[in-house]
Amino acid sequence: MKPSQSHIHTIRNLRYHVRTWGEPRAARMFLLHGWMDVSASFQFLVDCFKRDWYVIAPDWRGFGLTEWARDGYWFPDYYADFDALLEIYQPDAPVNLVGHSMGGNIACNYAGVRPQRAAKLISMEGFGSWRTTADKAPARYEQWLKELRDPPAFRSYASFDAVAARLKQNNPRLPDDKARFLAQHWAKQVAPGQVVLRSDPRHKIVNPVLSRVEETLACWRCITAPVLWIAGAESKAPGWRADSAAQLAERKSAFRDFREIIIEDCGHMMHHDQPQKLAAVIEQFLAQP
Repeated sequence: MKPSQSHIHTIRNLRYHVRTWGEPRAARMFLLHGWMDVSASFQFLVDCFKRDWYVIAPDWRGFGLTEWARDGYWFPDYYADFDALLEIYQPDAPVNLVGHSMGGNIACNYAGVRPQRAAKLISMEGFGSWRTTADKAPARYEQWLKELRDPPAFRSYASFDAVAARLKQNNPRLPDDKARFLAQHWAKQVAPGQVVLRSDPRHKIVNPVLSRVEETLACWRCITAPVLWIAGAESKAPGWRADSAAQLAERKSAFRDFREIIIEDCGHMMHHDQPQKLAAVIEQFLAQP
C-alpha cells in the first residue's frame, strides 16, 4: 500500500484531520469521502493511480479522526470547511475535485458557488439528493424534534473482525483483507470487547430543512469546470434514481460541460469495488487538456 500521512488543522474551531498521499511537489487532487465514510477508504483507489499525485483527503467534521461538532451538522458547513482547507493546501490555483456520494455533492455545489476554484470536477455517485415537496415539511420538523430528544446511537461490536463482517454484509464484493483494513479506520476500541464507529451518531438525525433540487441545479449552472459523473452499474444508492427520465435529463443539462461513465460490475462503493477501473477513468479525465 502507498503510505499516507496525517495532518491536523484547526478549521472553523474544529480539530480537522486531513490524510495525504504522495509528495507536495506533485500534481494535486482532492478526494472527498461520502456519508459514514472516512478518508482512509480511498487507499485502494490511490494504490491504483499510475501517475504521481499529491492526494489530499479530509475527514469531514464528525467523521474519522476529525472532531465532532457540538451543535450538530448542517450541509453548508461542509462548503465552508472545504473552502478553509483550500486556503491551506491550494490557495492560489484552481483544483482537481473528486468526490464520492455526499463528497460528490459537496464538490459539485462548491464548484458552483466558487467556480473559479475548480479546474476539473469528478462526482462519483454524487448527483444531488431526492426531490421533495413542501407538504412534507411538517412531518420532517416533527421527526427532527423527536430525534433531538432521543438522539440515535450506533451499536457497539465485540471486535474489529465483527466490524469487518458488517462491512462485508453491506457490500458482498468487499474482500476480507479490504474489510479488515477499513474496519481499523472506521472504528475504534473503547474498552475490551467494545468497538464503536468513529462517526458521530448525530449524523443520523434527520435534516429538518427539505432538500430543494432547484437550489442544487442553480449551483450547478454556475460551474465552469469540465464535469465527469461516474456511476456504478449495480448501485442502489437513493436520490436521483427516483427521477423520471426527464428529471434526470434536467440534472445533466444543468452542467455546461458534462460527460458520464457507467462502471460495470460495480455498486455504490466504487472505490472499493473497482478501484483499478475507477483510477483509470479518473486519470484519463484529468489528463485531458
